Order: sequence, then structure tokens, then C-alpha cells
Amino acid sequence: MKFGGTSVQDAAAIIRAAEIVSGRLDRSPVVVVSAMARVTEALLGIAYAAKARRVDEASDGIRELLDRHITTARELLGESQDSALSVERELQSQFAELENLARSVGTLGELTPRSTDAIVSFGERLSSVIIAEAFRSRGIPSELTDSRDFIITDDRFTRAAPDMQETTRRTSAALGPIVKSGRVPVTQGFIGSTAEGVTTTIGRGGSDYSAALIGAALGAEAIEIWTDVDGLMTSDPRIVPGAKRIRVISFTEASELSYFGAKVLHPSTVLPAVECGIPVHIYNTHNPGCDGTLIVAAPRPSRNLIKSIAFKRNVTIVNVASTRMLMAYGFLRTIFDVFDRHQTSVDVVTTSEVSVSMTLDNTDRLEAIKQDLSGIGEVTVEREKAIVCVVGDNLKFTPGVAARLFQAIDNTNVNMISQGASEINLTFVIDESDVDRVVRRLHDVFFAEVDEDVFA
Repeated sequence: MKFGGTSVQDAAAIIRAAEIVSGRLDRSPVVVVSAMARVTEALLGIAYAAKARRVDEASDGIRELLDRHITTARELLGESQDSALSVERELQSQFAELENLARSVGTLGELTPRSTDAIVSFGERLSSVIIAEAFRSRGIPSELTDSRDFIITDDRFTRAAPDMQETTRRTSAALGPIVKSGRVPVTQGFIGSTAEGVTTTIGRGGSDYSAALIGAALGAEAIEIWTDVDGLMTSDPRIVPGAKRIRVISFTEASELSYFGAKVLHPSTVLPAVECGIPVHIYNTHNPGCDGTLIVAAPRPSRNLIKSIAFKRNVTIVNVASTRMLMAYGFLRTIFDVFDRHQTSVDVVTTSEVSVSMTLDNTDRLEAIKQDLSGIGEVTVEREKAIVCVVGDNLKFTPGVAARLFQAIDNTNVNMISQGASEINLTFVIDESDVDRVVRRLHDVFFAEVDEDVFA
């Protein structure tokens, strides 16, 4: 059971989480928690202030976070109980460690990825201390564990990749006996450590991934992602007020949606689950009676061709044109070697005889990439674009889908189209200013009627 930041953001939210866990004690739960809402962002702000030697700003940020956590602990545990005093001492100790780290960053005037991971890891470390004790005070036999002891990763700080074999071995050894004894492990998402014990993080949103890794290692019967929405939707309800909840969806469909903009689920979450055949449930802590969304390997067929429409804003197109491409082999490899060198991923690719177009959502290294690509061909850049991704079973093998889709938006300029790389999605790139209108129009066309066994 993974509880996200908004699901543990304050005392009231943590009490709701405790009630939900209490209702599942007969199923031997393992609880994975995120940092309290907005804490990771605050910690990054402290790190950047320390790097810039803005000492007062960093100190004020640390003090505000300390006050917030101690206030939450006191609301949950009281002020005079031994357990409350113990939690407060642990919080004070961790904040002293955080202050020392910030001071070191300020002294050097340098914030490395390793230092960044060390600082942002405090979000989960602090919340888990409070949550484990709050659970105990409400009759849940919880035991706090440190995920850095068993989520073992490489040393690519801020985006570390787990060592699956070692993580599985250590997770089973660390948490298995606790579960078998009838206790409830409470541990941190998002963070791990190298084999040498150096703290790492597995990327923003990585708490979902942590839960899936732990669930896979323990052979869990289910992985539950508790968040602040009722599940995956047919589109973003902020743009499409009539969006429907998806009752059941496949692993592959959910992965495509999460990658192309559906923020409910981290894109990597489903990988350990699909390998082990473990169903993933998305539930709402504010509406625990809702059935949420079930993600499985092979759901029943839907009468609707499309499951959802996702989109990603703030996309940049990079075009490379060169007559040297004509009849040449190895040209694409040369281009992608540039992106590999600059550790920048590409979302959508289209090619012609003499040109390649690629979309990026991370433009941190764009100038350096352009410089390297200019030795290959003429480089042009188009900004303020957006990717729209239409996801559904067997799109590739259904005649007329593309015609129906583009007829619905026939007054829209489409920059790139990609279909065929996946059987379940059709992706295209448009001007960012057209996104809301296009998504609403597509939703009107493809969800005029819905299969009530699949959508709610």
C-alpha cells in the first residue's frame, strides 16, 4: 500500500491512511509512504538557497519544515506521551543532520546530484517516522524500516536505477519476517542507496516504483496506489469536465498513459508488477469507497476503441535535415548518439528520406545538442508544442481509426504523427495552444457512448 504526498499531507490525512490500513490488516499489508505534500519541493528550495549561500533563506526553510513536522506529530500523538517525545527527538536529530548538509553545500557553493539526493531524502525519512508512530498509537502493529537498507541502486544520483536482483533479495530478507510476525512494515518510497550505502533517489514520483519493487519482491497479491483522485480517467477532468473513470485497464495502456502525461501513476510503476503478474489498484484516500482503477495484464475487451486521451505540454521539436541521409545507413545511430551523450531522452520520432524530427520535454542540454547535431545536418527547433496520445486496445489493427481521429480535428495543424511503434497508441504533435480544444473534441467523438463495464 503506497500513500502519496497528499495522502499524508497533514494529521487528518494520516488518520485517514491509518483507518484504511486498519481495514486491511487481515491481508498483511506493507506500507510505503511519500514525503508530506510539497516537502520535496521545499527541500530542493533549501538546497538551491544553500548553494547560492543564501544562509537565512535556507535556515528559514529548514525551520518551517521542522515546525510543520513537529506540529503534525503533536496533533497525532499529543505532546506529553513518551512516544510523542521520542518522535520529536528523532525529528530534531534528522533536522540537525539536514542543517549540517545545507551548511556543507553552502561552504562549498556546490550542489552535486549526490548532495541533492541526500537532502531531498529527508522528506520520506521524516514522514515515515511520524506515520509509523501514528499507526502504532491507533492499534496498528507497525514497524519503521529504512528502505535504504533494501532498495539497492546504481550511483546515478537523482535518477538511480534499482539493482533488481539485490533489491529483491534484501527486501525479502528485511520485510518478510516482519510481515510473517503479523506486524506492518512502514517504509519510505522514492529513496534507496548504493551498494556502498550512499543515499540515492529513483526519480520524482518514484514512490510508486518503490511500492511495485517491494510488492514484486514479496510476491504481493496486489499493489495499491493511494492518491487524491479516483483513478485513471478518460482524459484530464480539468480540461474535459465529462471525463470518465476507467474501471479496468491493461498494464501496457496504463504505462503509455503515464508516460504521455497522466500524472496519477509513475511510468515505471507497472514494470515490476507486470513481470510478476501482480494487479495494481489506484484508490483515492479521500474517497476510499470508490472502486478506483484496476490495472491488469489482460482486461476484458472494451466496446470503446479508446481508453484514454493523454497529453504532454511544453514540448520542443528538433529537426535534422541532411542529404547525406539519402540511402545511407548508420545515420540515425549518429543522431541518437548525440542524445545519448547528453543524457536526453526523445519521446516521438518521425523520419523521411533526408530528415529526422524528434520531440523533447527536457531542453536543459538543447544548445549543446544543437551544436553537436549541426555537424550532421541543418538543425531547426520548434517550441511551444504538445504531444497528444490516444491509447486503446488494438488501435493498430482497427481500420479507419486515424481517419476518424484526424477528421475530428481537421482544422488543426499537425506537426508529427506516430503510429505503429505500439499497437495501442496513436501519437501526434500539435501547437500547445490547440491542446484543450483538440482533447475536448476527441473526447466528444470517441466517448459519446461508453462501455459501463469498463468506464464509470
